Amino acid sequence: MTLMASGPPMTRGDLDGFFGLMVDNLLQFLVILALCTGLCGLPVAFVLGRIFPGAAISLIVGNLYYAWLARRLSRERGVPMTALPYGINTVSLFAFVLFVMAPTYAELAADPAVGAEQASRVAWQVGLVACLLSGLVETLGGVFAGWVRKVTPRAALLSTLAGIAVGFISMEFILRSFDKPLVAMVPLAIVLLTYLSRVRWPFSMPGGLVAVVVGTALAWGLKWAGVAGAVDLGGESLLAGAGWHPPIPALADLASALSSPQVWGRLSIILPMGLINLLGALQCIESAEAEGDSYPERPCLVTNGVGSILAACFGSCFPTTIYIGHPGWKRMGAGWAYSAANGVFFALIAVFGLIGPIARIVPVEAAMAILVWIAIVITSQAFTATPKRHASAVVLGLLPGLAAWGWLLIELSTGGARISGALKDGGSLPELVSSIAATTMPYIGGLLTLKAGFLFSATFLAAIAVFLAERKFGHAALWSLGAAGFTIVGLMHSYTITPAAVREEIRPGFAWPMALGYLGFAAVAITAKYIATPLAGNDREEGTHADNS
Repeated sequence: MTLMASGPPMTRGDLDGFFGLMVDNLLQFLVILALCTGLCGLPVAFVLGRIFPGAAISLIVGNLYYAWLARRLSRERGVPMTALPYGINTVSLFAFVLFVMAPTYAELAADPAVGAEQASRVAWQVGLVACLLSGLVETLGGVFAGWVRKVTPRAALLSTLAGIAVGFISMEFILRSFDKPLVAMVPLAIVLLTYLSRVRWPFSMPGGLVAVVVGTALAWGLKWAGVAGAVDLGGESLLAGAGWHPPIPALADLASALSSPQVWGRLSIILPMGLINLLGALQCIESAEAEGDSYPERPCLVTNGVGSILAACFGSCFPTTIYIGHPGWKRMGAGWAYSAANGVFFALIAVFGLIGPIARIVPVEAAMAILVWIAIVITSQAFTATPKRHASAVVLGLLPGLAAWGWLLIELSTGGARISGALKDGGSLPELVSSIAATTMPYIGGLLTLKAGFLFSATFLAAIAVFLAERKFGHAALWSLGAAGFTIVGLMHSYTITPAAVREEIRPGFAWPMALGYLGFAAVAITAKYIATPLAGNDREEGTHADNS
């Protein structure tokens, strides 16, 4: 079917696609507002006036580019194409807040010489650098992305993401759902019904939109019925924060943070997240090609990276990327216009400060079911998109992320966001760790070791397990040697316990026992190559190589 230049720019499929992508991105904004104010000490006005306009810059640039690219290729090829969905990277959002910005704020806020206000600003500045570096990795990644993806088993990449999804996305919001069941459970049911039962709602309304509308109506109905806590306006009017908020360059703040030890001590989080974003974008491009829409890799990767760099330069700490789910938009009939409309919509509501009012009108509990579903999809994909023999490797790759989540729970249990409760009682974090080791968890050192650089260690452990399952013992030994190298230079398992926080810090030689442990892995794998014999009747059922297809 030839795409006619005189055809309508916005079709019914584009309208459906716009609402679906809009709800997804809007939820990211609501989560950013909640996490930045709750965990990083940033004022609401600062998030509305500095972070959101910067994020809008990246969204409009990326969405307009992908809309233009889809329209151009449609005309060249004579067939309608669906623009690649694009928005704020959910996994990076959580990783940067929880492992980069919030620890920076907690550590500095505990220092009386710094104070909470300055600590929150430094946390924001460090987040800017994290976003910038992630964007640079993705921009330059077109050169080596194919090679990295070729040598890294899919199970290693997907299980790393799944570890974050299980602990830091699904558990956070499923617990909040059960804490606020009157508002949250019905939207959760709607989302599960929509995507598990694969049903269509009247007027083809997206299931996420239905869940948000119904959840919001429930929350306000409960408020009007006098139920406490159903809607919390924080003592402000619904329109508080609305106004003119143009993007403001943040180059001076970026330059200031580039020399901060807070940045370079957290490279074990920032660099692997940039690499995961890069490889995830490649997988999304492949997914679109499988659906019949072939897009060039290099300009798409550069666009992703440039979007993140622009976000950082204008005050946003959150990288943008191609979203998973292109086949879904394709099958609902979306073309190129839905992407352009999404970019324009978020530019307008960010610049006019309307996200604050929307956040007060739409409670997080009404919308967080979508994030629970995203976490479910990320985790299940780690098992369904890899060979059955790699399932054990996926499970092994989940464990470092769960260790990081476990430490977060310990920090939160001390009585405040991060570890402030212990400090209020006059204690220090080293004393807290010693107390835990002496009473409830003698292996607390193992938890901290596994937590430090967990994105790298999850990838290495899962990759080693994949090659063991494939009986490629030489490959397993090489990955074990790589893990030993990353460990000895301080990119994995290296940390510092300060009076205020556990910092993931690059400390060469600190984790030498772990480096020797990985060398032991390599020795076992090499020994098996020459003396181990496969069990009879236990031949592999699914291929003989690590499947990256």
